[in-house]
Amino acid sequence: MSKTILITGASKGFGKLWAEAFLKRGDNVAATARNLSALTELAAVYGDKLLPIQLDVNNREKVFQAVDLANKQFGSIDILINNAGYGLFGTVEETTEDQARAQMETNFFGLLWVTQAVLPIMRAQKNGHIIQVSSFLGLITQPMLGLYNASKFAVEGLSGTIASEVKHLGINVTLIEPNGFATDWAGASAIKTTSDITDYNMVRAASDESSKNRDHWGIPAATVDAILTVVDSPTPPERLLLGEVAYYAVHNIYTQRIKEIENWKEVSIAAHGH
Repeated sequence: MSKTILITGASKGFGKLWAEAFLKRGDNVAATARNLSALTELAAVYGDKLLPIQLDVNNREKVFQAVDLANKQFGSIDILINNAGYGLFGTVEETTEDQARAQMETNFFGLLWVTQAVLPIMRAQKNGHIIQVSSFLGLITQPMLGLYNASKFAVEGLSGTIASEVKHLGINVTLIEPNGFATDWAGASAIKTTSDITDYNMVRAASDESSKNRDHWGIPAATVDAILTVVDSPTPPERLLLGEVAYYAVHNIYTQRIKEIENWKEVSIAAHGH
């Protein structure tokens, strides 16, 4: 049975790749993008199975209008994939106020607005699946991505809370947590801070060197089967790491955290007071 999927940030990267995969198998797709010309080819092939919607997720009023349009066009929204977002590269100290606020506006607040707009529809349906595209950097951190890390940590906390609030209503929530993939995310879509403080040159150089290791970057097309499996699962996971770098990095950090928690167990419990 075909599904209706609303996916944001569908003009490139994961968004466009996944939208096409859904369309190929016969699903209805409402695809939002700032630039609709990027969806012209898909629209020509799939006709009324695709509803392209021009949208800047930072505009809450427009978000609610877009979601309403998608619901009226297809009669339901079975799955939301909150994919819109971008990376802000640079040290925390060198990040301007405008850059910091813009990062949170898109990666966190944009995702929040779309989620809020979809929830009344899914509550009325008594079913639905919200898929939030987070990052493995919503679980661990890397230098030179401080505000991006923070935005995805916020997405993790928000989405975990939503999951606990809507489970009894037949709505599932899944956090997708990819490592870096060879999309446009770290290229033209990225924003960079200034790099005037020489004390950070060593950190910058190490980050640049790491990014040159192509083994660290996943192959975008390899994520298609994973996203289709999650969408079709009757019991989807609340969190799913995408990529071997994400798996090993998170596994190692969490193993270390559990060990440190246990090492400080007595101090923690004593601090409760009795």
